[in-house]
Amino acid sequence: MSVVTAAITAEDTFTDWIKAKRPSDINDANTFFLNISIAGTWVGTVTLQRRFSATDTPRDVETFTSNAEEALYDHEEFSEYRIGIASGNYTSGTCNVRLGA
Repeated sequence: MSVVTAAITAEDTFTDWIKAKRPSDINDANTFFLNISIAGTWVGTVTLQRRFSATDTPRDVETFTSNAEEALYDHEEFSEYRIGIASGNYTSGTCNVRLGA
C-alpha cells in the first residue's frame, strides 16, 4: 500500500502526489481507488486535487471543511492525487491528512 500524509499548520501545504491503485477485490480492470482521511482540530478548507501527468495543472476535485473518511473511485489509470490546504484557506489548528492506495 502506498500512503502520503501531512500535518498541516499553514496554508499552501499539500501531501506528495500519489497514484490511485487497482484493488484486488474489484473485478473491473478500469477501477482504481484511493482512501481519504482528514482528522484533527482545525479550521479551514481542505482540497483534494487531481492531475493526469507530472506536467499537468492540478484540478480541484473536492473540498472539505470538517474531518472526513472517504473512498474515491477513478477510471483513469494514471491519475495522481494530493490533498492539502491551498493559499488563503487555512485559519487555525492542525489538520492531519492521509491518502492511501
